[in-house]
Amino acid sequence: MLVHSRGARRALWAVFLVLFLPLFALPLLVVLGASFATHWSGVLPSGLTTGNYRAATRGEALQALITSLVTGLTASLLALAVGTWAALAAAASRKRHRTVVDALFVLPVAVPSVVVGLAILVAYSQPPFLLNGTRWIVIIAHTVLVTAFAHQSVSAAITRLDPAYEQAAASLGASPAYVLWRVRLPLLLPSLTAAAGLCFALSMGELSATMMLYPPDWTPLPVLIHASTDRGSLFTGSAIAVVLMTATLLVLFAVSRIRTRASYR
Repeated sequence: MLVHSRGARRALWAVFLVLFLPLFALPLLVVLGASFATHWSGVLPSGLTTGNYRAATRGEALQALITSLVTGLTASLLALAVGTWAALAAAASRKRHRTVVDALFVLPVAVPSVVVGLAILVAYSQPPFLLNGTRWIVIIAHTVLVTAFAHQSVSAAITRLDPAYEQAAASLGASPAYVLWRVRLPLLLPSLTAAAGLCFALSMGELSATMMLYPPDWTPLPVLIHASTDRGSLFTGSAIAVVLMTATLLVLFAVSRIRTRASYR
């Protein structure tokens, strides 16, 4: 640690706990406690039950979980492909062009997501791109919202690449396509997996734009959580929220294992 004094380290840990517990840990613990409760009229929940989780893992909730996973995975892969392509193209362009590309990709996250949802709703509600009322308009919205993070992550990784590897491959007669697929992309693989995980996590929790676009047969889990709590089913909504967090963490754990293996290659 940068702080060598024992007293200073204890003070830093105390400040960390004071900030972490009420701001991060306590809200999650409240949701976790509510997911096992039927009543909460005192300091602690009462009427402990697992019935909320039975409702959160069956029927409509299970379908919503599958919808969120499919949407998150599809949007993450699309965002990763588009963001990586744009980052590679911008890296080979002039600085002025790179600035324009960066600004275009950052624009969707520089405005409220509800504005992005409205723009996509207007753009895809008329022929020839009539996607309103389909699952694809939700996937496109999620892709637009998370592509900026994939682009920025890959762009930062490209600037840290050692050009000696590419130059050595090119000097041995490798074609540009071979250098890209066998040298550059493998070196970027840890950053690509990290960007994919970030995009997936953001997609799993997206609500504002989704509320404007989702059709009845494609309801992601955050929308169902909002609907449950809006109806007054706070404890069932808490259980669904825990299921959402668990599913997201499991996928991120799998992605981290892939990233770890890629780092040792």
